[in-house]
Amino acid sequence: MAKRKRLSPADPDAPIQYLSSRPGSMPGPERPRAGAPIAEVAGESAARAALDAIAAELGDARASGRLIQSVPVIRIADDHLIRDRMVVDEEEMRALVESLRARGQQTPIEVVALRSGRFGLISGWRRVAALKRLHEETGEERFTHVDALVREPESAAEAYLGMVEENEIRAGLSFYERARLASEAARIEVFPDVGAAIAGLYARASASKRSKIASFVALHDRLGEQLRFGAAIPEKLGLALAGALQSDPTLAGRLRDALRNRDAQDAAQERDTLERALRKAPAPKAPRGEELAPGIFLQSGRDRVTLAGPGLDAETRAALRDWLAARA
Repeated sequence: MAKRKRLSPADPDAPIQYLSSRPGSMPGPERPRAGAPIAEVAGESAARAALDAIAAELGDARASGRLIQSVPVIRIADDHLIRDRMVVDEEEMRALVESLRARGQQTPIEVVALRSGRFGLISGWRRVAALKRLHEETGEERFTHVDALVREPESAAEAYLGMVEENEIRAGLSFYERARLASEAARIEVFPDVGAAIAGLYARASASKRSKIASFVALHDRLGEQLRFGAAIPEKLGLALAGALQSDPTLAGRLRDALRNRDAQDAAQERDTLERALRKAPAPKAPRGEELAPGIFLQSGRDRVTLAGPGLDAETRAALRDWLAARA
């Protein structure tokens, strides 16, 4: 008896093979034999047409990102995008791990196919991390693959928007985390500037929320290298710091020195350092005039109009310039 050929294990870096959507590419009945009855020929033609229609629909679903595919976790590049999430709540992660252990994956992640045969992660970072943890713990085969929708975003901005939209729904990100992502997306030229990044990534947020994100951008840009627990800065403290940084050009240097000298070991220590430095800073002079919007004051004279206040962030200034240009 001839020996059966042993199959070698699959190469984890080899591209995944999918069904082709070309007509006639799926296996089906053989072509009709010469002289076969008309009814048999018609039946076989109809079967081929049905199979080709299924293949075409599968191909279209895959191309449009509607087909859920099973992808090896080891092929997921979870650093493909700059992640907006900076910290992970361990209690929430444990709950997700237990849910995946008991019920399996309920919602697919989103990825983009890379030329290397790997997949760049768009959304679903926690699910991928939880599956890795479960496989390390149990060694079970079912935790080696993840259900995924393979997207084809038209641009990097669209990929970042996909990540942001899921996390805005599923996770309570801090203002600092949102601001950091907007700043970094502008830095690597996904968007032309920070104002465009905020407008593009958080288009569905209220104007007030976008204004607060812009204020936190100042914290990231001026203190980011020294902040170790920026995601834990409360909204009220962050806005107060942003206002003080705007009114006192020397404050950023003093804050960096204070953070460097104390070398906080946790979020509470870092927050205390920021609050102490803020208390020592001279109180910013409150702008005078009519408050048109939170942090934006109007002063008008005979032949001039002045807008002032901490609410005049980059996004607001850009919108004002566009509005004036449209009216000119």
